[in-house]
Amino acid sequence: RFSSDAEHRPPSSIARTRRAGRPAQRSTPFPAMRGARAALILAAPWLACAVRKGSEESPQMDIDESKEGPEDHLGDMPGFDPDTITTMVVGHLGMPEYRRFFSADDRGFISPWHDVPLHTDDGTPHEKWMVAEIPKMTSAKFEIHTEERNNPIAQDVKNGKLRHYHGPIFWNYGFFPQTWEDPTELHPQLHVQGDNDPLDVVEIGSREFKKGQVARVKILGVLAMIDHGELDWKVIAVSTEDELAETLETVHDLEASMPHVVSGIREWFRWYKAPDGKLNEFGFGGHALSREKALEVVEETHAAWKRLYQGEVKHGALWVWGEV
Repeated sequence: RFSSDAEHRPPSSIARTRRAGRPAQRSTPFPAMRGARAALILAAPWLACAVRKGSEESPQMDIDESKEGPEDHLGDMPGFDPDTITTMVVGHLGMPEYRRFFSADDRGFISPWHDVPLHTDDGTPHEKWMVAEIPKMTSAKFEIHTEERNNPIAQDVKNGKLRHYHGPIFWNYGFFPQTWEDPTELHPQLHVQGDNDPLDVVEIGSREFKKGQVARVKILGVLAMIDHGELDWKVIAVSTEDELAETLETVHDLEASMPHVVSGIREWFRWYKAPDGKLNEFGFGGHALSREKALEVVEETHAAWKRLYQGEVKHGALWVWGEV
């Protein structure tokens, strides 16, 4: 049910846009960083493969902006099934107007942030639902649009241009629904505040997710990234349907059996802005914290989302259905 962009092409006279040429490399004010882009690739040579560029066009679809949202969340009903969710594309891939909207069977349009449940129906504490934004081995920076109605997935725009990473991301990347990193709360140890977004997830499995896919993942640990003075947690997880899930329970298992994955995630996120002259930092000495700490972060951000959704804190520019 999580259709690819290619599946939304017009049935006849399929138009293809030219593949955009790579932008010219820009020099960086930090000489030591000039090879950062190459370092990102060389750091994981076994992952070297073509980065797919979105070039297919998708048909235009009309969205009824007057339609109200569901009266309850999908997580309020027993037996949540991600196969009941369908994603639909508005606009053309590779264009600023591109949006991927979510709907549920017999419920109309939903918000992947507010309506998809965080917790699994059987209550397994270390397994949660995640929503994929960026498939592994791709470079286009897609993310949930927290300020638009229905919170579709869109490609991020910076300085009037669609954003691409300077190299591919080697893991599936997305967010936990019904979570929020509160920008008004100061972390007692790191002394930084939340980044005003849902909680991020890095899924390390072998299979590539589709944009908008809702997947059940097993939480292993968490990294405390600090980006421009804001706390931006990166939860490390693996899909419960991946063969790795049978042998991995904690971040310690991950470091023992796959010793370069945690450091690879940390250094990728530390350096991915280096070609632009920026470096991210990490709290707690850059160490990946335990599953128990990761679950604390998940529950803290879930509680913050509840306060946001119930109107106990100001929404600001963020879009929600309204007070419950």
